[in-house]
Amino acid sequence: MGNTHQDPAAFASLLHDVETKLFEVLPDESRVYPGHGKGITLGDERPRLGEWRERGW
Repeated sequence: MGNTHQDPAAFASLLHDVETKLFEVLPDESRVYPGHGKGITLGDERPRLGEWRERGW
């Protein structure tokens, strides 16, 4: 999840897209390459969805 500069509407839109276009359709083994750092799998990040939602950015 990227920084949405504390814009709740932008964050909600981004989180919705990440959940529905990535996590709901791709398997946990799918690799994601962020703009920085090393690649990860959706399975690595799935447990963080609740944390992202609670954090709000």
